[in-house]
Amino acid sequence: MGLRLPRGRKRVLWLAAAVVVGAGGVGAWLVVGPSAAEPTPQDMTATATSGTQRRTVAATGTVQPAHKADLAFGVSGEVTGVLVAEGDTVTAGQVLATVDDELLRAEVDAAESTLDAAEARRDDDTAADASDPQLAADDAAVVSARSRLTAAQDSLDQARLRATIAGTVVAVDVAVGDRVGGDQPSGDSPTEPDDQSDGSTTAQVTVVSTNRYVVEASVASSDVERVEAGQQAEITPVDATEPVEGTVTTVGLVAETADSGAATFPVTVDVTGERDDIFARSSATVSIVVEERENVLTVPSQALHSDGDTTYVYKIVGGERTRTVVEIGTAYGPQTEIVSGLAEGDEVEIAGFTRPPGGGGGDSDDQGPRVFPGGGGGQVPGGGMIPGGGGK
Repeated sequence: MGLRLPRGRKRVLWLAAAVVVGAGGVGAWLVVGPSAAEPTPQDMTATATSGTQRRTVAATGTVQPAHKADLAFGVSGEVTGVLVAEGDTVTAGQVLATVDDELLRAEVDAAESTLDAAEARRDDDTAADASDPQLAADDAAVVSARSRLTAAQDSLDQARLRATIAGTVVAVDVAVGDRVGGDQPSGDSPTEPDDQSDGSTTAQVTVVSTNRYVVEASVASSDVERVEAGQQAEITPVDATEPVEGTVTTVGLVAETADSGAATFPVTVDVTGERDDIFARSSATVSIVVEERENVLTVPSQALHSDGDTTYVYKIVGGERTRTVVEIGTAYGPQTEIVSGLAEGDEVEIAGFTRPPGGGGGDSDDQGPRVFPGGGGGQVPGGGMIPGGGGK
């Protein structure tokens, strides 16, 4: 005799079974039902085109003024005038500051008197038919006096600090009443380091060229052998609205160490033309053209297939795909040169992918598993029946 369960206990077991079967159906749907639709391949075509192709080397660097002049008085004295301020635009030869020149003028006057006396004595001795040794001594005295006068005049001229280049004043480190020590100015030089002095002088006024810039860049050691002076480049400063053309002017011979520890070589690129949206000290990327070829026939590299040593494409002829053997040349980014096998205008097949509607994130009604409510049986695709849950 089988075990008989109370009526209430039997009702609980039937409900539990219904829940288990229902859960099993839903579980099957979640496993085998359609998830996000997979991309399906779709044939696309591209055209073989002929044009100019470039191979480039990438570099990064900093925009700097093309020229910089760190200027200092060449004579000692007290500063009597500072005629410019930071931000002023100056021309080459313009006086920027002055020192007291009273003593220097006195030295010029004394040198002129000495020269006059030496020339007069030589004239007198010549007229008196003096001996050759005497005349030679007179000539030497004239030469010495003239040299002294030239030096005195140079010192007097250096009492006026003049700009050696046209540009913008970016620093003034002198004031009226200061005493200067007669350091020689460093003059005009390219802006490789920030400070062009040799450590023994201090710039009293610094002028940089205006609207003339260079990029001090670094090139990886693996690429530097392909870079040389005269190559064209495209410069993209971080603040500029569009790239600007440039020319490589110098390539360093001694490697430097980058922050990453890799060896790089310094390269200077001259920014050609004037631009209002380029600023000193801003970062820039540089693309240096190391090879340029015209009339190169290319197709997208995705169109190429290989079979052993053979390279081929599927050429579209009359709407039909035809396997066509090609000879390839240089790769230019996503394009590859075709040496033979195709002509300009030929269509080739390339592999592409497209996602059907409802594949993910769209407005399709079928975007995931469907679970039917328990109010009445419903068919779940691939998951059997969900029994109704409302029996009493």
